[in-house]
Amino acid sequence: MSPTPAQSGRPAYDSRRLRRIFDRRAATFGEVAFLPREIAQRMRERLDYIKVAPSSVLDAGCGAGEDIPALRERFPEAPVFGSDLSHGMLARALHHDSGDTSWRRFLPASLGKALGARGPRFAQADFSALPFASGAFEFIWSNLALHWHSRPDLVFPEWQRVLRVNGLLMFSTLGPDTLKELRGAYAEVEAAHGVASRKHVIDFVDMHDLGDMLVESGFEIPVMDQETLTITYKSPESLLADVRRWGAYPFEREASSSAAARRLHKALLAALEARRRADGTIALTFEVIYGHAWKAVPRTTAEGHGIVRIEDIGRGSSRNR
Repeated sequence: MSPTPAQSGRPAYDSRRLRRIFDRRAATFGEVAFLPREIAQRMRERLDYIKVAPSSVLDAGCGAGEDIPALRERFPEAPVFGSDLSHGMLARALHHDSGDTSWRRFLPASLGKALGARGPRFAQADFSALPFASGAFEFIWSNLALHWHSRPDLVFPEWQRVLRVNGLLMFSTLGPDTLKELRGAYAEVEAAHGVASRKHVIDFVDMHDLGDMLVESGFEIPVMDQETLTITYKSPESLLADVRRWGAYPFEREASSSAAARRLHKALLAALEARRRADGTIALTFEVIYGHAWKAVPRTTAEGHGIVRIEDIGRGSSRNR
């Protein structure tokens, strides 16, 4: 079994605080959207090798909705839904997509009604409590969103619930080496100033643990891989500004107006400055994890009765001979 949040040291999930963080960050998130855009492109390249023609699609953690136009283009016959915890992000997603159904004004009213609403639908919801019926989607896409939820062991079963049997889940998330330079700088500052160590950025789950959670949640044939990306900065201030725009500070911090906080912040800038490389830049690491898996055929009915597929009959006896 995968470790629980209590065993792994991950903080309790606070959806209200996370929602407030991203509501605040929504207006400036576009300034750091280059990273999810790049990862979305890499996910699309991976999708090229998978045969899938879904009748319905969910972008889980859609943020400002930047991935939805490409999903609609790739699957033109499938309604595309988006869900996100942040109202601020969804408001930007709606604005981003507001002109996408202008073609409807050229159709007779009766035909437009028959076609239905072809544009994406948006729902404000927690990953682990989606407002959709079981088996509502044949494809779930989630780009750099899963790591914001401290309980992926609760998220995967919910994604599995809203997927149809043999439906595909494809996601990207961040792994434990992400922001390691920033964590290291904080640790140095706290040790040098005799300050009790505390969390400053979110924890990230290991790729192998995520793979185990997928299987435990009813997915099969999980494929996991990872790569390390490095973003470089000209100054510690610009590095910290981007981290804040990403929203990776979900913990309470001392008021920045206090003398102690100003002293520690100055020391943090110096610790990051000390990490400047020979080319004059300061590096920030992102461990990007990619995963995809299929919803397995259930082994039991809702009443708990075992399900045996015809193709499986006889396999057990032949193996025991």
